[in-house]
This record gives sequence, C-alpha cells and structure tokens, in this order.
Amino acid sequence: MASDAFFPFPDCVEIASKSGIKSVIQPGGSIKDDLSIEFCNNNNMSMVMTGIRHFKH
Repeated sequence: MASDAFFPFPDCVEIASKSGIKSVIQPGGSIKDDLSIEFCNNNNMSMVMTGIRHFKH
C-alpha cells in the first residue's frame, strides 16, 4: 500500500494487514511512527519510509 501522508496511528496498517497487504510505503514523520512500525514488525509486514511527500499545499 502506498500513501503520500504519514500514518498518525497504527489503525491504517492494522486495516491494511486485515486486507492482506504485506508492504507499506509512506513518507513517515508522525510523532507516533513507532506505533505503526511496531505493528508492522509484529505482523510480518514491511514498511518503507521515504521521508518525502509529493503533495504540496
């Protein structure tokens, strides 16, 4: 699953996992990134953080 926004809470990766998604790519940057990372690590999911957002305000 790809997202141009960070995941502020692990609920997004939990839903992705329940849907069979095994890999997530996102920019990162949430103060709660560790919660999503921990969920992925504990549920055999990979997560890539790019550090780059393409969406500009």
